[in-house]
Amino acid sequence: ILFEGAQGILLDVDHGTYPFVTSSNTVAASAAIGTGCGPNTINYVLGITKSYTTRVGEGPFPTELKDAIGKLLGSKGKEFGTVTSRKRRCGWFDAILVRQTIKISGINGIALTKLDVLDELDEIKICIKYELNGKKIDYLPASSEDQLKIKPIYKTFPGWKCPTNGIKNIELLPDNAKKYIFAIEDFIEAKVCSISTSPERKDTILIENPFDL
Repeated sequence: ILFEGAQGILLDVDHGTYPFVTSSNTVAASAAIGTGCGPNTINYVLGITKSYTTRVGEGPFPTELKDAIGKLLGSKGKEFGTVTSRKRRCGWFDAILVRQTIKISGINGIALTKLDVLDELDEIKICIKYELNGKKIDYLPASSEDQLKIKPIYKTFPGWKCPTNGIKNIELLPDNAKKYIFAIEDFIEAKVCSISTSPERKDTILIENPFDL
């Protein structure tokens, strides 16, 4: 049996970027509460995240790009809210947010989507720390006031500048794309189990099958 969450973990009413959240719990544990299954019946939690970061609506977004790159990610990634059709805000991959949500939700592995959206970029950045009031931190602060003040600290990677669209084998990816994926794994402290390289379902690199574990 597969349980599917409808919203991102940072919209969780308890663990998200309050008050810019939804009205319920969206962490993986809520699947057990909502269905009546005991928590010990869930044997694998698959987290889904894009190769960059997006947000719909207001709220803190440390890595948001309000420049041409942000517009490119939005147009190429077709970033519009599935329910509201609102334009999503786009930014660099925030490894701090992803790592924190992995720990909160007990995520075992990650499905990394929209890798092909990054194909045209000369360089790509990953947020690896924040700066808050002159100090470096490696977590999202609890208070909304601090969340709005943090500044991202990046590690920069060279782009691959060639198409990844439709690739179904990780060995066929450009070397710089593989380096980017492996760096994401290191920073978020979780394995990337699958990678999507186009909007088509068939264009998926399956590295580790959750149903076989």
